[in-house]
Amino acid sequence: MTKETKRVHSAAETQTSDASGHGGDARPSGPGGTAGSLEPLQSLVAEDLKRVNDIIVEKMHSPVALIPQLAGHIVAAGGKRLRPMLTLASARLCEAGAGREFALAACVEFIHTATLLHDDVVDDSRLRRGLETANAVWGNKASVLVGDFLFSRAFQLMVADGSLVVLKVLSDASATIAEGEVHQLLTANDLATDETAYLEVIEAKTAALFAAACEIGAVVADRSEAEQAALRRFGLNFGNAFQLVDDILDYSAEQQALGKTIGDDFREGKITLPLVLAYARGSEEERQFWRRCVEDLEQGDGDLKHAIALMDRHGALEESKQRARTYATRAVEDLSGFPDNPARHALLQAIDFCVDRLY
Repeated sequence: MTKETKRVHSAAETQTSDASGHGGDARPSGPGGTAGSLEPLQSLVAEDLKRVNDIIVEKMHSPVALIPQLAGHIVAAGGKRLRPMLTLASARLCEAGAGREFALAACVEFIHTATLLHDDVVDDSRLRRGLETANAVWGNKASVLVGDFLFSRAFQLMVADGSLVVLKVLSDASATIAEGEVHQLLTANDLATDETAYLEVIEAKTAALFAAACEIGAVVADRSEAEQAALRRFGLNFGNAFQLVDDILDYSAEQQALGKTIGDDFREGKITLPLVLAYARGSEEERQFWRRCVEDLEQGDGDLKHAIALMDRHGALEESKQRARTYATRAVEDLSGFPDNPARHALLQAIDFCVDRLY
């Protein structure tokens, strides 16, 4: 775990030492002081993102027909393109002018897409965002190999950029993501996993690519090492907050009330912070429940509801929310040295959007 993660961890513990359940769950103001929304970020980089998408389509091309077919399936089913948008916005923040950020944003998206393909195989996932996963359609072998192809395309884009600094930032992130995947595999369904191990996994699996995506925006603008480091910290804190929020929402009664599926992590026995905290604070009877559901994966009707009740009882969800807000607050601080321009405003609203999903 990095020093920054330990510092945030400690701060969050102080903030949430008396947290419990959903009691008094009034919606607080966002860490960035804005009404959270992705719209300013999306509008800021809309034209740039079209250029990035053109590069993605071009680089997915292959005479082996299955490659663009399968890669196109997952890219088309992709989410908000948040990571490449962070690269584009960071480059705007730093007033980059050479246009290198477009290919590198595509590179970031290829790395992310490759990890999704591999993740779905490892997790034996059949659905992603309501659509069949590539491995469900074409099988595990094809998914792994096309994921490898996308990683290779990403490295070709790095080499074409010609910067050893860019190559180091993105290759280091790729290695860290792989380490995080292996670490998560080792902690899967293991209730002995503690908070430190959980935070190390999300920092490696998710936050590392957020950090790299932001840092290269400063690199292509030839900004100082201090500014590059600040954007890297911003991405790291943003990524940690983003993943924590996703993990919390899997047990969110609010999400269920909106008709959204919850409980996927629970059904898979995935170790996330709300579960870690509830297990650590539970009675022996409660721990037997967790061991049956998470380690043995013996689950029945009503078990998810009971799991959420236990998390509420021990303040696990509320403390996890506060931890996410602490990371988001740190991310806001990381942008304090940059000028107050539209890019900074859009990034602050994106941070608030991330944590606003909890309320």
